[in-house]
Amino acid sequence: MIHTAPHNLVSGRPESIPLCKNRWQASGFLIAPEEFRGLETLCAPHKAPPLDRHDVLFIDVDGTLLEIAPRPELVEVAPLLPDLLRRLGDEREGALALISGRPIAELDRLFRPWRGAAAGLHGIERRRPDGSYAKGGGDADRTAAAALDRLRPEITAVARHWPGVFVEDKGRTLALHYRALPDAEAAIRGAAARLVEQDSDSLRLIAGNMVVEFQPRHHDKGRVIAAFMAEPPFQGRRPVYLGDDTTDEDGFAEVNRRGGVSIRIGCQSGSTAAVFGLSSVRGAREWLAGAPHLPAT
Repeated sequence: MIHTAPHNLVSGRPESIPLCKNRWQASGFLIAPEEFRGLETLCAPHKAPPLDRHDVLFIDVDGTLLEIAPRPELVEVAPLLPDLLRRLGDEREGALALISGRPIAELDRLFRPWRGAAAGLHGIERRRPDGSYAKGGGDADRTAAAALDRLRPEITAVARHWPGVFVEDKGRTLALHYRALPDAEAAIRGAAARLVEQDSDSLRLIAGNMVVEFQPRHHDKGRVIAAFMAEPPFQGRRPVYLGDDTTDEDGFAEVNRRGGVSIRIGCQSGSTAAVFGLSSVRGAREWLAGAPHLPAT
């Protein structure tokens, strides 16, 4: 089924936003966050409003700014993206932050010479616009790290069971990628869910685009957005968040709670808390660029 949304802000062409099943029912995933159940099953049917330069920006990376690649290290960065991020940040006195599952060091490498505010590893790392880093490393972080150390050999064994599946070890999180074996999605997610059960007090499992990730339960994109919003230059301004999958739902919920603008990029499957939608990564970049104000590629 197709729901025809209003015309695209940049191209003037109508966008088609698919109607989606409930993500958790469709995938067989065993540990859907309770707060996301019962949400609307339309995937962000409303067109995104024009970007206001007084708004603060939070932007996911993979699937939002960058097209998903077969492996994380194979993504391609459009040549003008670093300059676009710099200009958007300058217009907002630094109130733009990338919110990613990647470590901040990888974001710096991808978007060099841009080096602005960022949250890495779904909020475990946080760098402010002035370059300083938020303090971490409390008891909850140490407990989660110990749990990941215990699970690391078992997660690796799960990956070895299916040729083409691999583990991305980010140190403080572990991601199990199965893009090369989509038919095994239900079995892989089920195995991952059983593994995390033994440490569910300290870890949670989140589903992304052909990936499941083991991460500390006390960190998520919503909490790190809230931390940014408590400090200048973000404080007291309307937040806008762009993201593309389940890992962004905490961010959408936090932005909605603050009366902001939540924008889902594309729609693979599942319900979403995002109120607005853009059909593709290209559409997201064009919306951010405010064409013809700036080039998006």
